[in-house]
Amino acid sequence: MLDPVIASRLQFALTTIVHIIFPVMSMGLAPFLIYFTWKDIRTDDPVYEQLRRFWTKIFAVSFVVGTVTGIVLEFEFGTNFAAFSTAAGELFGGPLATEGMMAFMLEATFLGVFVFGREKVSDALYMVSAVAVGLGTWLSAVWILVANSWMQTPRGYELARESGQLVVSLVDPIAAYANPRFPWMFVHMQNAAVLSVALFMAGVAAYHVWQRGISAEDDREDARFWRKTLKIALVVLLVTAPFQAIHGDAYGRHVYETQPQKFAAMEAVWETDSYVPEYIFAIPTSLEHITDPRAKELLGIGIPGGASWLASGGDPQAEITGLNEFDTEAPPVAIVFWSFRLMVAAGFWFILLAFWAAYRWWTDDLYDDDLLHKAFVGSSLLGIFAVEVGWIVTEVGRQPWVIQGVLRTSEGVSPGLTGFEATLTLVGFAVVYTGLLALYTYVIRRIIREGPPSIDDTEAGAEAASPAGVTGDD
Repeated sequence: MLDPVIASRLQFALTTIVHIIFPVMSMGLAPFLIYFTWKDIRTDDPVYEQLRRFWTKIFAVSFVVGTVTGIVLEFEFGTNFAAFSTAAGELFGGPLATEGMMAFMLEATFLGVFVFGREKVSDALYMVSAVAVGLGTWLSAVWILVANSWMQTPRGYELARESGQLVVSLVDPIAAYANPRFPWMFVHMQNAAVLSVALFMAGVAAYHVWQRGISAEDDREDARFWRKTLKIALVVLLVTAPFQAIHGDAYGRHVYETQPQKFAAMEAVWETDSYVPEYIFAIPTSLEHITDPRAKELLGIGIPGGASWLASGGDPQAEITGLNEFDTEAPPVAIVFWSFRLMVAAGFWFILLAFWAAYRWWTDDLYDDDLLHKAFVGSSLLGIFAVEVGWIVTEVGRQPWVIQGVLRTSEGVSPGLTGFEATLTLVGFAVVYTGLLALYTYVIRRIIREGPPSIDDTEAGAEAASPAGVTGDD
């Protein structure tokens, strides 16, 4: 049987890795759905109703599965991390409760109107429902990230002892909830969600354009739908991909200033040094050092002074404190090091892909470049992958702390949890979550294969809602 600390960490990692897929889809789709709804009401163009109805199906499925998997995560705080819940409940419980009472209820209430009420309510109320669903989705992220960011940079608290146990007491809610990490995490996460969905939309559209030979002049019923999807996704990608890289660069400096041990793990720096290179690729020549990507016997490619430049915001001679200088054990360096590089590599690929597609659009070859279409199809899930490895950097890089500098992860595990119980639930969760992910994938594939609703259906719905129909061109 696994050690209960290890098993609990693996279980929470597994459930989080699967769960995050669904909020990313929901949060990323929300701005698109608001836009589609606004254009549908404003223009009565059937293609926007097609877009709204098609992508609303994927949003709704993601919302349902995300709700199921998210509730389980909150229960795990009690089953596997009861000591953490007891210690930080006064501060940590507030944002989670607010997320449920404010954001989730707002989203769930108006989602019924948004999904089923187009022909039953006025245009104004329907637009309100679209905005409310999107706002609820993003407010959920606010409160979840408030809680998580406080664990990274805790503020506004005092430590006390209750019945001999360490307890975090909230003394300044504003300082705690508006902690230094929150704005960085929120902007980076929300932009990543929109970017991920834009890539997914572009990949789905490119697949249909490529497989069915859709051209700019194609007048088949759904050809305009896929052309419009590809163009809208590309416009969003052109904005979000470069912004993510620019913001990520500044975010890295913030991590260096507030969590120097995590930054040192991201760069695998053991000894304090200046003019530290930014290794793009690094492998030790000895298997004995496989967990240390920057061991002395090294095969690698690096940018001289690059890590120092990232840490300081422009000074390649800046000093980086090595992992050996900290009193606590280092995080799993290889995991953090490689996850960070995979995230960064994906980000640069997204920028390249966006400008490649923009160039082909400018030359009127957007629908004729099969290599570009294949690249979009192959990259359709890479945005979610980048989110996953980014969260691995965030959470694994914080180890051994569950609350940075306050409470170790090993001290937060439920004291009565046995290795048998933890291992059994880990295996059970692995089976159930694999099944949920497979079912979600099957349903989404079915929706994509079926394609958009027919124009006749959308026009009939538009006439039922508003007799005056106006159509537009690509």
